[in-house]
Parts: sequence; C-alpha cells; structure tokens
Amino acid sequence: MGGDSVSGRHVPAQPLTRQPTVSVVIPCYNYGRFLVSATESVISQNEVDVEVLIIDDCSNDGSRLVAEGLAELDSRIRIVLHERNLGHIATFNEGIKAVEGDYLVLLSADDLLAPGSLARAAAFLEAHPSVGFVYGAPVVFQTEPRPTARETVDGWTIWHGWDWIAERCRLGANVACSPEVVMRTSVQREIGGYLGELPHTADMEMWLRAATVADVGRIEGAHQAFYRKHGESMSDSFCVGPTADLRARHDAFGSVLASSTVPEAGRLYRQACRAVAISALKEAFDILRQAHYGNSISSSACKASDELESFALETFPEARSVPKWRHLRDRWTWWFQGLQSPLIRRGYRIRALLDRCMQGDE
Repeated sequence: MGGDSVSGRHVPAQPLTRQPTVSVVIPCYNYGRFLVSATESVISQNEVDVEVLIIDDCSNDGSRLVAEGLAELDSRIRIVLHERNLGHIATFNEGIKAVEGDYLVLLSADDLLAPGSLARAAAFLEAHPSVGFVYGAPVVFQTEPRPTARETVDGWTIWHGWDWIAERCRLGANVACSPEVVMRTSVQREIGGYLGELPHTADMEMWLRAATVADVGRIEGAHQAFYRKHGESMSDSFCVGPTADLRARHDAFGSVLASSTVPEAGRLYRQACRAVAISALKEAFDILRQAHYGNSISSSACKASDELESFALETFPEARSVPKWRHLRDRWTWWFQGLQSPLIRRGYRIRALLDRCMQGDE
C-alpha cells in the first residue's frame, strides 16, 4: 500500500454527539472458522448502533450453521444464505444494497474491526459532512493471538477528493486493505457498486470513484481494523503471476480517470501509469538481486523479470527516460562491479538480462 501525503488539512478529533447507525456487511465463503470473531468485533463496538448482515455465498465448510447460530443469539444480526455461489463482487453489491444505516462497512469474514473503530469513524463523518469515507491504519497479522490495536487518536486529516486521487496517482498504489474503510451510505448509493471486471482492485476503484464526488478523511494514530494474512486469502487468488497486481492497479486508475470529471484526468492517468511502471521495474530488480545473492539464476526469475520489464514498457512507453530507471541501472552497474570471479560468468548472464531491460536508456 502507498503512503499518504502531508498535503491534507489536519483538524482536531471531535467526540460523537449522537448515536448513528453503522451497517456492517460480512460476506463469507468458506470462512466459517473466522466468522464468530469477525462478528463479535462488530457487535462489541460502542457509541454506535450496529446492524450486521452476514451473507454466506454457498459455503461448504459449515459457515451456514455458524451464521445461523450467531443470528439466533443477537437480533442485530441478519443472514442471507445463497443456494449457489455468486462470487464475491455480486455478494458485496447485494450487501450494500440491502442495508440502510447512516454509514457502511464491508468486512470480510477473515478480518476484524478494532475496538472503538466505528465510533471514531462515525464521529469524523458526523463532524464533516463533505467527507465521503474515512479510513485509518490497519493491524496486519497472520497468527493468533492478534497484536494489540492502538486506540489513541492523534487527530484527523481531510483531503479534497481530487487531491487525494492525485496523491494515489503519484504513488501508483492502493492505500487501504479494506476493513478499515467506513463509507457514508449516501455516497455509496450515489456512486454505485463494485465493478465485476476488477476482482482484485474493486475496492481501490471504489474509493477512487468516491473521491470524485466527496472529500476523504483519515484517522491518525489509532488502528481501525485487523487485516488477516493467510494462505487461503481470497485476494491472493487474483494475483497469479508477477504483473497481476500491477495490472489490476493500472486498470483501477484507468476505470476512474477515463470517464471522470477530475481536473487534468489525462495527466493524472499518465502519472499513475508512470508510478506503476516504476514499481514493475523495482520488482524486476529485486527478483534478479535475490537470485544473484542466492547464487542461482533460475529460469523462473528470468521469466518474471522479462514479464515485468515488458509490462512497464506497455504501461508507460516513456519508461526508458524515467530517472528512477536510470538510477536502478546505476545500482545494477555497481552490483556487477563487485562480483567475485567464481560468479562472474553468472553475473554476465544477469547483466545481459538487465541490458535488455535498459535497452535504449542512453
């Protein structure tokens, strides 16, 4: 994920003055073992009224029974049980159409909300009606017990939506995992649902689209959610190959900027392409460097580097003139100068590949 610019407007945090309703949609497919924890992280939230909608997308691991058990224990929990698998995008869109709270969260069943996160986000949205969605830092974890979330708020930052989009284009990357984002429901209704043609970056595209019609807010200091990394993560299934994530990011920018009213959308799109191309080149360099230090140049490393180089030129044909690419070439030159004789032949082979990557950069 990319970082945030300091160009936003910093304002002091304020307390809630009423108790709004936050709707939390929990789509679930074969995540029954996580579902109880995810749901408990919602119904334990304070200072807001919560409604929970669990949608089981025809799981075959017993998730349905878990969802039914949770609904029996708490009247704030509703469930929808699919008789056939519809896929995550259709399930997401079904959920956001079915809830009516003031604010909306899409929480994957393998993630959790941090304590107090909904009150912090709701306070921000209540105090600043121009803000369409709020996010904060997630705690990324893999195993239990989870790390402790920080609950102290250092302040709020507000960006004009166009400025926030410009910063995303400068960095060429997403800025949130997903569970830490709280959307104003009226803005969600205005911009519509998730796009099925972007299965990996539908959330990123959604937030960029929201920023075309509203301002964006970030809660500083406090953690807003727990994002679980595990071997069966759904997001990983869409990232097959070295360029999959990069292509998905490029397509999200293209989808929003091609038809948006954002000022200088064409220039911003070109900037996003440039940033994504640089990321591809950096990944190509890292692959080759790791292969070198591992004392082996595998065919898979060479293939991956070639794919990344081709993608960079496809995405941003002017990439050969990018200063950062020239800087990487200088780093590669230094790297080869330091090779010892037992590795020199292999080093020449690596250098040949890098020369192909840098062809024409003179």
